[in-house]
Amino acid sequence: MKFGYFDDVNKEYVITTPQTPYPWINYLGNETFFGLISNTAGGYCFYRDARLRRLTRYRYNNIPVDNGGRYFYIHDEGDIWTPGWMPVKKKLDRYECRHGLGYTSITGERNGISVTQLALVPLSYTGEVHQVTVTNKSNTKKSVKLFSFVEFCLWNANDDMTNFQRNLSTGEVEIENSVIYHKTEYRERRDHFSFFSVNAPIDGYDSDRESFLGAYNGLDAPHAVTIGNASNSIASGWSPIASHQLNITLEPGEERSFNFVLGYVENPEDQKWSAPGVINKSGAYEMIKRFATKADVQQAMFDLEAYWERLLSKYSIASGDEKLDRMVNIWNPYQCMVTFNMSRSASYFESGIGRGMGFRDSNQDLLGFVHQIPERARERIIDIASTQFEDGSAYHQYQPLTKKGNNEVGSGFNDDPLWLILGTAAYIKETGDMSILDEQVPFDSNPNNTATLFEHLKRSFFHVINNLGPHGLPLIGRADWNDCLNLNCFSKEPGESFQTTQNIEGRIAESVFIAGLFVFVGPDYVELCKRRGLEEEAAEAQAFIEQMREVTLEHGYDGDWFLRAYDHFGNPVGSHTNDEGRIFIEPQGFCVMAGIGVEDGRALRALDSVQEHLETDYGIVLQQPPYADYYLNLGEISSYPPGYLEDISEIHRMEPYVYAQMIAGKDAVRHGEAKNSWLTGTAAWNYIAITQSILGIQPDFDGLRINPCIPQAWDRLEITRVFRGDTYRIVITNPDHVSKGVARVSVNGQQLDNAVVPAFGDGREHLVEVVLGESIAQEAVQA
Repeated sequence: MKFGYFDDVNKEYVITTPQTPYPWINYLGNETFFGLISNTAGGYCFYRDARLRRLTRYRYNNIPVDNGGRYFYIHDEGDIWTPGWMPVKKKLDRYECRHGLGYTSITGERNGISVTQLALVPLSYTGEVHQVTVTNKSNTKKSVKLFSFVEFCLWNANDDMTNFQRNLSTGEVEIENSVIYHKTEYRERRDHFSFFSVNAPIDGYDSDRESFLGAYNGLDAPHAVTIGNASNSIASGWSPIASHQLNITLEPGEERSFNFVLGYVENPEDQKWSAPGVINKSGAYEMIKRFATKADVQQAMFDLEAYWERLLSKYSIASGDEKLDRMVNIWNPYQCMVTFNMSRSASYFESGIGRGMGFRDSNQDLLGFVHQIPERARERIIDIASTQFEDGSAYHQYQPLTKKGNNEVGSGFNDDPLWLILGTAAYIKETGDMSILDEQVPFDSNPNNTATLFEHLKRSFFHVINNLGPHGLPLIGRADWNDCLNLNCFSKEPGESFQTTQNIEGRIAESVFIAGLFVFVGPDYVELCKRRGLEEEAAEAQAFIEQMREVTLEHGYDGDWFLRAYDHFGNPVGSHTNDEGRIFIEPQGFCVMAGIGVEDGRALRALDSVQEHLETDYGIVLQQPPYADYYLNLGEISSYPPGYLEDISEIHRMEPYVYAQMIAGKDAVRHGEAKNSWLTGTAAWNYIAITQSILGIQPDFDGLRINPCIPQAWDRLEITRVFRGDTYRIVITNPDHVSKGVARVSVNGQQLDNAVVPAFGDGREHLVEVVLGESIAQEAVQA
């Protein structure tokens, strides 16, 4: 069954039925305020931190699925319905949802009334705007009643769903004109409040959930909507909500639009009150005033469109293949920006409570967005590095609101430090900004204990060298890139966290993956040393890299592929000697990317083994054979049913416009079924794979390296790449129909003697003409 289609002109995915296989969502917001919204108007919003500053409630694993959001009910002479179908689920005469870049528009029609809900977070704004347009498409005069609805969260999302003995008594609101203000805990320790407004006089309101719904009703049949009248309830404890009632009369063909604002405001401590017990609403007044008219929303949409046009213009392709162009030009970079904003914190699978911003995750996500927003990438690198410890290790996660390490998860994921080198090098290659290395950055967020960012990178590099196991391979710690390979956990107790439980002490379990990552990332550290005039340090680091390369070949290769690890007992993991889990994808990928075994053919044999053992119609599975039993010495990876926890990139059941984190493998009951969409490193890695490895436009320290690896059938493609303020129009032709090899490169008509285009720094457009064929040099020249 087809559920929608791509509208490439408007950069939208259009959903044509509300009954998608799972809620298909979009993200609103680009800076400090964010929202998740599904194709049936479900979801929630928050300021900066989905755990600590959540404005509206959302119940995960709910029945029915996706129940709760920003709803707008229509009461049409006793007929109750919602334009997004949920939660009332009345049959609609027409339905359409358009997920665009930072906005969503949902339209429902029934009995001659059309309602469109346009949702967005405007730029530089701490709130959502929902413009609701009601149109009479019938031939007769219509009188309908419109009811809005949001349910407030009492800020801390975890406490909100657990601490009922307190929370059912603390809810407070204020009502003023057409605005409902949520001020729970504001008179005590909080300096912030939220509000829900509409730019029209209202005919009633409710702020108490039970008064609006009725004690035994659900969101599908609210009492106030059913009877057609709000009760003007004032919340006092229990569950605060915000609902407006607007009575609307429309002539045939007439439409009316209403701007609803769901906003967040902070006040300085000495400016919290305008009168005793009355909150200072001046910040809210300004936010509401900004969207007083329909034209105000239209301008915000223009600004949002220009914002995304500017970001997406940094890299675009015209290949003649609409699917390739669509993913490179629109949806893949859009998803990369969402992973920048969210890391792995808030999706329809990540509750926003258990995970903050990941140290590893944020660094690898940076690879996919640094060219779009380099200045924010710089800030993110400093934030990440600030959670590092003096020995080079790091908190695995940090909270976006406080920017401090998450103690509940802690450290001990021994691949984490290396990702800081990779992310920082990617930023410098993109921008040429070496000054970031001289920034003073705290250890453990302590401003009294700082070092340069370069010193942080040095400690990241030597954290590996200082933590080697019996074979000379890196110790794995709690886990590495695969958080579920827990070789020191040995958990027998239900409910224990595999990631934070370490029941066995010792320095035995080693990771071949980290060895590959070290050899892959290390050369960037060496180059940074050289560019700072630290030749001895560069030579020392290079020697460690070569040593790790040799150790990996000696102790990390299993005949036809790279081992995954050695467990606590020194036994190989990911070996032909194992009954289950004989081969894993991660070390094959990173060891080959690092160039380990390329010269003697072992790298090629490893890739051939991947094709033989791991490739499926839906992508490459994580390991084979799957684990049918639970192994104490392996941890969480062996706790899933066979075929699950497979990191591949095909789409099934989830949104067709983004990648998912998890796909059921070939041994699963539903092979190819996706879960955990949106927030995944797959977004950044696939973007790097297509833009840098296949299309071959690679930012480097001295310019753009041109090195495509394309299908032989391709004749010509054109890429526009903005790099360090200049615009490069790159035309690649393939007259000999080769896959790889650059025969000639010219810039503005002048032929280069290598395949590295210098960074001119003049702010102009430069024509780069590339002819594929027998290779010329790949060495860089100074601009």
